[in-house]
Amino acid sequence: MTLIAVGINYNTAPVSIRERLSYPADKLYASLQELSRIQDISEAAILSTCNRTEFYCTSASADQQILIDWVARNKQINAADFSPYLYSHKDSELIRHMFRVACGLDSMILGEPQILGQMKTAYQAACDAGTLGKQLGKLFQHTFSAAKKVRTDTAIGSSPVSVAFAAVQLAQQIFDKLSEQTALLIGAGETIELTARHLSQQGIGRLIIANRTYDKAHSLAVQFNGYAIDLSELPTHLAEADIVISSTASQLPILGKGRVESALKKRKHKPMFMVDLAVPRDIEAEVEQLRDVYLYTVDDLQHTIDQNMNSRRQAAEQAEEIIDTQVEYFLAWLRAQGAQSTIRDYRLAAEQTRDEALQKTLTQLKNGLAPEEALNRLAHLLTNKLIHTPSAQIRAAAENERHDLIAAAREIFKLSNSQ
Repeated sequence: MTLIAVGINYNTAPVSIRERLSYPADKLYASLQELSRIQDISEAAILSTCNRTEFYCTSASADQQILIDWVARNKQINAADFSPYLYSHKDSELIRHMFRVACGLDSMILGEPQILGQMKTAYQAACDAGTLGKQLGKLFQHTFSAAKKVRTDTAIGSSPVSVAFAAVQLAQQIFDKLSEQTALLIGAGETIELTARHLSQQGIGRLIIANRTYDKAHSLAVQFNGYAIDLSELPTHLAEADIVISSTASQLPILGKGRVESALKKRKHKPMFMVDLAVPRDIEAEVEQLRDVYLYTVDDLQHTIDQNMNSRRQAAEQAEEIIDTQVEYFLAWLRAQGAQSTIRDYRLAAEQTRDEALQKTLTQLKNGLAPEEALNRLAHLLTNKLIHTPSAQIRAAAENERHDLIAAAREIFKLSNSQ
């Protein structure tokens, strides 16, 4: 069996191609079963995210074209439309690729952790569809182990490299317990959504989302158990916020010095942590002059992000070394599978010899042979039967000058050199 894969990702294909080859969760079950029914393919899994779609299989053939042809049929797309954007891997290359993907080494944001969860989702989908077997199932399990080792042994995921994550991490440094704080997010775009997700994961006490379009704010707030307000309600709720993070497309500032000063008075000058992630800025620069405000801009965070990216690149070099070792471990496991049938047959032959010798000894005991004599005869009989065939083969190897077989026998049976 050969491990084969084809795929596209953000590096090789534009979004117009990636979206045509994507697989929503409700389509995976049927697609996986259809893929696994193709002649020569025995196991199958599909990883589908916004940035990549990859097809993993074990096949009696090393020809990836069978996968490409199936994708074309399944998606009703001319193969020529997407083939130029594909990459393919097999065997050790595929193993390495899966390990690198799971560790975030092949991601748009180096070391991002979401892809590991997406790979686990792909694994579970294949399990549910019954399209995983011994080899591909084991490869997924080893992939998760390799990713865990990289996360544990390197700093690849310890430093934030998105402004949203950096903003939340900074808030954690300022406040001992986010669970006791109220966060006000201004905007409802991707950055604010990511910020809301990070805050929710860190156990923020209360979340308010303000947006010019109330429905967008409400839709986002529902996801994270928050409270939505219209942008016009901002003056009423600003004083409630310990943390304010803003990212809108407004061409004019949304929060001025006077409005923030009024909120501070209502708070009895309890400090506010504010992060302006917008360009142009949402919060007037003069707000920084207020004594009880800690205001950071996207430029303040960018320096931290640049440093963290350098840290991740260094960690990625360590991760590649770990992956090299893990690939060798899995290849060794694969090679060992080729010997399983030989080991099984050898064990069966030995068990048959044992059963025959035991039955003969039991008969002798019934006929009155002394137990001690019976045990001695059993030991001799078993020894003679078990070494007879190997001895004959080694003798024949010597007669035919097969010194390689003799050396192999000494290694297999762990024989010390006799004088």
